[in-house]
Amino acid sequence: MSFTLAIVGRPNVGKSTLFNRLVGKKLALVDDQPGVTRDLREGDAKLADLRFTVIDTAGLEDATDDSLEGRMRRLTERAVDMADICLFMIDARAGVTPTDMIFAEILRKRAAHVILAANKGEGSAADAGVIEAYSLGLGEPIRLSAEHGEGLNDLYVHLMPLADEFSKKAEELADSVEVDVEIDEDEAQAEIDPNALRPSQLITEKRPLQIAVVGRPNAGKSTLINQIIGEDRLLTGPEAGITRDAISLRTTWGETPMRIFDTAGMRKKAKVQDKLEKLSVGDGLRAVKFAEVVVVLLDAAIPFEQQDLRIADLAEREGRAVIVAVNKWDVEEHKQEKLRDLKEAFNRLLPQLRGAPLITVSAKTGRGLDRLHDAILTAYDTWNQRVPTSHLNRWLVEMLQQHPPPAPQGKRIKLRYMTQAKTRPPGFVVMCSHPDKLPESYSRYLVNGLRETFDMPGTPIRLFMRGQGDQNPYKGKKKSTPSRLRKHIKGRGAAH
Repeated sequence: MSFTLAIVGRPNVGKSTLFNRLVGKKLALVDDQPGVTRDLREGDAKLADLRFTVIDTAGLEDATDDSLEGRMRRLTERAVDMADICLFMIDARAGVTPTDMIFAEILRKRAAHVILAANKGEGSAADAGVIEAYSLGLGEPIRLSAEHGEGLNDLYVHLMPLADEFSKKAEELADSVEVDVEIDEDEAQAEIDPNALRPSQLITEKRPLQIAVVGRPNAGKSTLINQIIGEDRLLTGPEAGITRDAISLRTTWGETPMRIFDTAGMRKKAKVQDKLEKLSVGDGLRAVKFAEVVVVLLDAAIPFEQQDLRIADLAEREGRAVIVAVNKWDVEEHKQEKLRDLKEAFNRLLPQLRGAPLITVSAKTGRGLDRLHDAILTAYDTWNQRVPTSHLNRWLVEMLQQHPPPAPQGKRIKLRYMTQAKTRPPGFVVMCSHPDKLPESYSRYLVNGLRETFDMPGTPIRLFMRGQGDQNPYKGKKKSTPSRLRKHIKGRGAAH
């Protein structure tokens, strides 16, 4: 059985560095300044033959009010309650601080298993801090260097007996539960027949639907995700820019397994000067590339600002299925008038996403989430849609009859046939003469026709024009001259 390990400690003791080393990837942002991590980040960890879930937490601070630090502390305390084992990390070079003493006492009361680690333990400068760690009363400290990977063998020795204990409990639990399920043959056949199911119905726990929620700072992204998963899992508050890492969460929303990425708010590039904010925005951009459906969250009070348009355009250029959600709808007074203005602005400012769903939601109250869920699944199905070649070519003939392509410089462009080359997003190839001469406006005419005829609103469509080339097999080969031919014949006659 896998167990859960939460890494806790004061800010800037190296928790995220150890987290990255255990998961084998640079998932968590790391910087010299304290307080970089604010949310709980989970990852699949590997240490020798041990496999477990590791949680990176915000730095523990001595604050219990409703300030940002106080909310971060409460979130970390939740991680302590959730985890099977807590790894309490101190800075060996700084030694034991009064704050460390306070949190050691808290962990003794709240956590069943606590392992003490003295990080930054490389070199003689850490000797005094490692010895001082005994005073916390949590047993022998592990001397670690998360930066250089030292001391991981000692961590393995501490984790191994606990892992065996959790594994034994899992076996006892499995032996006490027996499940007998009978499946009718017709039902079994229906389950494995992919032609009878939409792409969204083929989503499984092993391959969950990947969703990224993006937008400007303070649009309500973390609040929306907390509402979806039904718990205060992400740090929220009135301050803009609370989220820094792109946090991914596994959940089942309306019987659909999903992995949802919460991203840092993206401001205009000119305003992003801080190194940490640049790292946060870069993390969010990577989440967009990994996602299948991107929810662009707007603030109803100030929708479709320039940065919103850039974010939506980025998702379209990356080829993701896009949903536009307008948050804070519960405080909007003139809803009908506002909705009409939003739709008009959407069609005018984002023509490349023509037909994409525009959903009004309230992350605070949860209203509109059912419509958002249905829109996400519909967009995913469209993103995976495949059109038969025969249907495409009949459609192409009709489009050419309605509006033939132009003849630039007197050269007539012939569109011969069409096929779908890919899905996710749908990509089509048209074989034609002079593909370089076909104007962009005619390609847009064909893309808009594809959207309307084959019911593909909003999803990015890729249209590629390809030339068929010259079919003459002798083109480019050197011709035989009469003199060469005469010499060849004369030579053959002499041989006889």
